[in-house]
Amino acid sequence: MVSFTNLLTAGLLATTTLAVPHNMHKHKVHKRSTTKRGAAYNDVSTVDTLASSGTIGWAYDWVYTIDPGLPSGVEYVPMLWGATFFSGWVSAIETILASGSDYILGFNEPDNSAQANMSPSEAAAYYLEYITPYSGSAKLISPAVTSSTTSGEGLSWFEEFMSDCSSCGISGLAVHWYGDSIDDFESFVQQAVSTAAAYSLDEVWVTEFALSADTSGVADQSTTAEFVTQALTFMDAQTNVTRYSYFYCAEDYLLTDGALNSVGEAYASTSD
Repeated sequence: MVSFTNLLTAGLLATTTLAVPHNMHKHKVHKRSTTKRGAAYNDVSTVDTLASSGTIGWAYDWVYTIDPGLPSGVEYVPMLWGATFFSGWVSAIETILASGSDYILGFNEPDNSAQANMSPSEAAAYYLEYITPYSGSAKLISPAVTSSTTSGEGLSWFEEFMSDCSSCGISGLAVHWYGDSIDDFESFVQQAVSTAAAYSLDEVWVTEFALSADTSGVADQSTTAEFVTQALTFMDAQTNVTRYSYFYCAEDYLLTDGALNSVGEAYASTSD
Protein backbone atom coordinates (compact mmCIF):
# COMPACT_ATOMS: atom_id res chain seq x y z
CA MET A 1 0.00 0.00 0.00
CA VAL A 2 1.25 3.52 -0.79
CA SER A 3 1.00 5.64 2.33
CA PHE A 4 -0.18 9.25 2.42
CA THR A 5 3.30 10.19 3.58
CA ASN A 6 4.80 8.79 0.39
CA LEU A 7 2.15 10.43 -1.76
CA LEU A 8 2.80 13.80 -0.21
CA THR A 9 6.53 13.40 -0.76
CA ALA A 10 5.89 12.58 -4.40
CA GLY A 11 3.56 15.57 -4.76
CA LEU A 12 0.69 13.34 -5.93
CA LEU A 13 -1.93 13.84 -3.26
CA ALA A 14 -4.91 15.66 -4.75
CA THR A 15 -6.60 16.09 -1.39
CA THR A 16 -3.89 18.53 -0.37
CA THR A 17 -5.65 21.16 -2.47
CA LEU A 18 -9.08 19.72 -3.18
CA ALA A 19 -10.43 18.20 0.03
CA VAL A 20 -10.87 21.52 1.74
CA PRO A 21 -13.91 23.63 2.57
CA HIS A 22 -15.30 25.86 -0.16
CA ASN A 23 -18.39 28.03 -0.55
CA MET A 24 -21.11 27.75 2.08
CA HIS A 25 -24.89 28.10 1.70
CA LYS A 26 -27.83 27.36 3.95
CA HIS A 27 -30.56 25.05 2.72
CA LYS A 28 -32.92 22.39 3.97
CA VAL A 29 -31.40 18.95 4.50
CA HIS A 30 -32.91 16.35 2.16
CA LYS A 31 -34.42 13.06 3.27
CA ARG A 32 -32.17 10.52 4.95
CA SER A 33 -30.18 8.02 2.96
CA THR A 34 -30.95 4.31 2.62
CA THR A 35 -27.83 3.56 0.56
CA LYS A 36 -24.17 3.28 1.46
CA ARG A 37 -22.95 5.09 -1.62
CA GLY A 38 -22.27 8.82 -1.47
CA ALA A 39 -20.86 11.74 -3.41
CA ALA A 40 -17.87 13.77 -2.27
CA TYR A 41 -17.97 17.04 -4.18
CA ASN A 42 -16.85 20.65 -4.42
CA ASP A 43 -19.28 21.72 -7.16
CA VAL A 44 -22.85 20.77 -6.26
CA SER A 45 -23.92 20.80 -9.92
CA THR A 46 -21.89 17.63 -10.50
CA VAL A 47 -23.90 15.67 -7.93
CA ASP A 48 -27.09 15.80 -9.97
CA THR A 49 -25.43 13.93 -12.82
CA LEU A 50 -24.23 11.20 -10.48
CA ALA A 51 -27.44 11.05 -8.42
CA SER A 52 -29.61 10.59 -11.51
CA SER A 53 -28.61 6.91 -11.38
CA GLY A 54 -30.63 6.50 -8.19
CA THR A 55 -27.76 4.77 -6.38
CA ILE A 56 -26.42 7.82 -4.50
CA GLY A 57 -28.04 8.39 -1.14
CA TRP A 58 -25.86 10.96 0.62
CA ALA A 59 -23.25 13.62 -0.04
CA TYR A 60 -20.70 15.83 1.67
CA ASP A 61 -18.43 18.70 0.64
CA TRP A 62 -16.05 19.00 3.62
CA VAL A 63 -18.07 21.83 5.18
CA TYR A 64 -21.16 22.26 7.33
CA THR A 65 -23.73 24.27 5.38
CA ILE A 66 -25.65 22.68 2.55
CA ASP A 67 -25.65 23.79 -1.08
CA PRO A 68 -29.16 24.67 -2.33
CA GLY A 69 -28.61 22.67 -5.53
CA LEU A 70 -28.22 19.27 -3.86
CA PRO A 71 -30.61 16.83 -5.57
CA SER A 72 -33.78 15.80 -3.79
CA GLY A 73 -33.38 12.48 -2.02
CA VAL A 74 -29.67 12.95 -1.35
CA GLU A 75 -28.89 13.42 2.34
CA TYR A 76 -26.38 16.12 3.21
CA VAL A 77 -23.86 15.17 5.92
CA PRO A 78 -22.06 18.10 7.58
CA MET A 79 -18.37 18.08 8.48
CA LEU A 80 -16.35 20.21 10.87
CA TRP A 81 -13.20 20.28 8.72
CA GLY A 82 -10.77 21.66 11.28
CA ALA A 83 -9.85 24.43 13.69
CA THR A 84 -10.06 27.21 11.11
CA PHE A 85 -13.81 26.59 10.81
CA PHE A 86 -14.86 26.67 14.48
CA SER A 87 -16.36 30.14 14.07
CA GLY A 88 -19.98 29.81 12.99
CA TRP A 89 -20.09 26.07 13.72
CA VAL A 90 -22.66 26.16 16.53
CA SER A 91 -25.38 28.10 14.71
CA ALA A 92 -24.79 26.20 11.46
CA ILE A 93 -24.88 22.71 12.93
CA GLU A 94 -27.95 23.43 15.04
CA THR A 95 -29.77 24.58 11.90
CA ILE A 96 -28.73 21.47 9.98
CA LEU A 97 -29.69 19.08 12.77
CA ALA A 98 -33.06 20.78 13.14
CA SER A 99 -33.60 20.17 9.41
CA GLY A 100 -33.10 16.42 9.81
CA SER A 101 -29.45 15.43 9.37
CA ASP A 102 -28.59 12.26 11.27
CA TYR A 103 -24.78 12.36 11.23
CA ILE A 104 -21.84 14.66 11.87
CA LEU A 105 -18.43 14.02 10.31
CA GLY A 106 -15.34 14.93 12.32
CA PHE A 107 -12.11 16.60 11.21
CA ASN A 108 -10.55 16.01 7.79
CA GLU A 109 -7.22 14.13 7.96
CA PRO A 110 -5.95 15.58 11.24
CA ASP A 111 -3.01 13.15 10.92
CA ASN A 112 -1.94 14.96 7.71
CA SER A 113 0.06 18.18 8.09
CA ALA A 114 -1.45 19.49 4.82
CA GLN A 115 -5.02 19.05 6.07
CA ALA A 116 -6.61 19.56 9.54
CA ASN A 117 -3.22 18.85 11.18
CA MET A 118 -3.94 18.07 14.85
CA SER A 119 -2.30 15.87 17.44
CA PRO A 120 -4.58 13.13 18.79
CA SER A 121 -4.92 14.88 22.16
CA GLU A 122 -5.63 18.24 20.55
CA ALA A 123 -8.25 16.69 18.27
CA ALA A 124 -9.88 14.92 21.21
CA ALA A 125 -10.19 18.17 23.16
CA TYR A 126 -11.70 19.95 20.17
CA TYR A 127 -14.04 17.04 19.42
CA LEU A 128 -15.33 17.05 23.00
CA GLU A 129 -15.91 20.79 22.84
CA TYR A 130 -17.45 21.19 19.41
CA ILE A 131 -18.97 17.86 18.32
CA THR A 132 -19.75 15.71 21.37
CA PRO A 133 -22.48 18.10 22.64
CA TYR A 134 -24.61 16.94 19.70
CA SER A 135 -24.36 13.22 20.46
CA GLY A 136 -27.99 13.18 21.52
CA SER A 137 -29.12 14.70 18.25
CA ALA A 138 -26.97 12.86 15.70
CA LYS A 139 -24.58 9.95 15.31
CA LEU A 140 -21.00 11.16 15.53
CA ILE A 141 -18.32 9.93 13.14
CA SER A 142 -14.64 10.13 14.03
CA PRO A 143 -12.07 12.36 12.36
CA ALA A 144 -11.26 10.90 8.94
CA VAL A 145 -7.74 9.49 9.06
CA THR A 146 -5.43 8.64 6.17
CA SER A 147 -4.25 5.19 5.17
CA SER A 148 -0.68 6.03 6.14
CA THR A 149 1.17 3.22 7.90
CA THR A 150 3.66 5.62 9.50
CA SER A 151 3.58 5.55 13.30
CA GLY A 152 1.43 8.38 14.63
CA GLU A 153 -0.60 8.60 11.42
CA GLY A 154 -3.53 6.68 9.98
CA LEU A 155 -5.14 4.09 12.23
CA SER A 156 -2.41 4.46 14.85
CA TRP A 157 -3.32 8.17 15.13
CA PHE A 158 -6.95 7.12 15.56
CA GLU A 159 -6.05 4.72 18.37
CA GLU A 160 -4.20 7.48 20.22
CA PHE A 161 -7.15 9.79 19.63
CA MET A 162 -9.60 7.27 21.10
CA SER A 163 -7.50 6.92 24.24
CA ASP A 164 -8.23 10.60 24.88
CA CYS A 165 -11.75 10.57 23.46
CA SER A 166 -13.38 7.52 25.04
CA SER A 167 -16.23 9.72 26.28
CA CYS A 168 -16.74 11.56 22.99
CA GLY A 169 -19.84 9.60 22.00
CA ILE A 170 -18.40 8.42 18.69
CA SER A 171 -20.45 5.87 16.71
CA GLY A 172 -18.22 5.26 13.70
CA LEU A 173 -14.71 5.41 12.26
CA ALA A 174 -14.02 7.42 9.09
CA VAL A 175 -11.02 6.55 6.92
CA HIS A 176 -9.45 7.54 3.61
CA TRP A 177 -7.47 5.27 1.31
CA TYR A 178 -5.12 5.92 -1.62
CA GLY A 179 -3.06 3.05 -2.95
CA ASP A 180 -2.18 0.81 -5.87
CA SER A 181 -4.39 -2.27 -5.85
CA ILE A 182 -7.72 -3.75 -4.87
CA ASP A 183 -5.93 -6.21 -2.59
CA ASP A 184 -4.33 -3.36 -0.63
CA PHE A 185 -7.67 -1.57 -0.47
CA GLU A 186 -9.51 -4.58 0.89
CA SER A 187 -6.76 -5.26 3.42
CA PHE A 188 -6.89 -1.69 4.72
CA VAL A 189 -10.68 -1.62 4.98
CA GLN A 190 -10.66 -4.93 6.88
CA GLN A 191 -8.06 -3.48 9.23
CA ALA A 192 -10.27 -0.41 9.73
CA VAL A 193 -13.27 -2.61 10.51
CA SER A 194 -11.22 -4.55 13.08
CA THR A 195 -9.92 -1.33 14.62
CA ALA A 196 -13.43 0.08 14.89
CA ALA A 197 -14.68 -3.12 16.52
CA ALA A 198 -11.93 -2.87 19.15
CA TYR A 199 -13.61 0.35 20.29
CA SER A 200 -17.14 -1.04 19.97
CA LEU A 201 -17.85 1.14 16.92
CA ASP A 202 -20.34 -0.48 14.57
CA GLU A 203 -19.84 1.79 11.55
CA VAL A 204 -16.92 2.37 9.21
CA TRP A 205 -17.15 5.18 6.65
CA VAL A 206 -14.68 5.22 3.74
CA THR A 207 -15.17 8.87 2.84
CA GLU A 208 -12.35 9.11 0.28
CA PHE A 209 -10.83 6.30 -1.76
CA ALA A 210 -9.03 6.12 -5.09
CA LEU A 211 -5.99 4.66 -6.78
CA SER A 212 -2.90 6.75 -6.11
CA ALA A 213 -2.43 7.18 -9.86
CA ASP A 214 -5.78 9.01 -9.99
CA THR A 215 -5.31 11.69 -7.34
CA SER A 216 -4.92 14.41 -9.99
CA GLY A 217 -7.56 12.92 -12.29
CA VAL A 218 -8.22 9.42 -13.61
CA ALA A 219 -5.14 8.21 -15.46
CA ASP A 220 -6.66 5.17 -17.20
CA GLN A 221 -10.44 4.82 -17.20
CA SER A 222 -10.48 1.09 -17.92
CA THR A 223 -8.17 0.27 -15.01
CA THR A 224 -10.00 2.57 -12.63
CA ALA A 225 -13.48 1.41 -13.64
CA GLU A 226 -12.45 -2.16 -12.89
CA PHE A 227 -11.02 -1.11 -9.52
CA VAL A 228 -14.18 0.82 -8.63
CA THR A 229 -16.42 -2.12 -9.51
CA GLN A 230 -14.33 -4.46 -7.36
CA ALA A 231 -14.15 -1.98 -4.47
CA LEU A 232 -17.90 -1.41 -4.42
CA THR A 233 -18.67 -5.13 -4.58
CA PHE A 234 -16.34 -5.66 -1.64
CA MET A 235 -17.68 -2.80 0.49
CA ASP A 236 -21.31 -3.62 -0.22
CA ALA A 237 -20.66 -7.08 1.21
CA GLN A 238 -19.17 -5.69 4.44
CA THR A 239 -21.89 -5.22 7.05
CA ASN A 240 -19.87 -2.74 9.09
CA VAL A 241 -18.91 -0.58 6.12
CA THR A 242 -22.01 1.57 6.26
CA ARG A 243 -21.07 4.45 3.92
CA TYR A 244 -18.46 5.26 1.32
CA SER A 245 -17.62 7.92 -1.26
CA TYR A 246 -15.13 7.78 -4.12
CA PHE A 247 -12.71 10.69 -4.58
CA TYR A 248 -14.49 12.36 -6.20
CA CYS A 249 -17.55 13.74 -8.03
CA ALA A 250 -15.78 16.09 -10.43
CA GLU A 251 -14.56 16.61 -13.98
CA ASP A 252 -11.73 14.22 -14.92
CA TYR A 253 -12.66 11.91 -12.03
CA LEU A 254 -16.22 10.54 -12.30
CA LEU A 255 -17.18 12.98 -15.05
CA THR A 256 -15.94 13.91 -18.52
CA ASP A 257 -17.46 16.95 -20.26
CA GLY A 258 -20.20 17.05 -17.63
CA ALA A 259 -21.37 13.45 -18.17
CA LEU A 260 -20.53 10.25 -16.35
CA ASN A 261 -17.46 8.61 -17.85
CA SER A 262 -16.80 4.86 -17.60
CA VAL A 263 -15.54 5.29 -14.03
CA GLY A 264 -18.64 7.29 -13.09
CA GLU A 265 -20.86 4.67 -14.71
CA ALA A 266 -19.13 1.94 -12.73
CA TYR A 267 -19.59 3.93 -9.52
CA ALA A 268 -23.26 4.64 -10.25
CA SER A 269 -24.32 1.27 -11.58
CA THR A 270 -23.24 -1.30 -9.00
CA SER A 271 -26.17 -1.63 -6.62
CA ASP A 272 -25.71 -2.04 -2.86
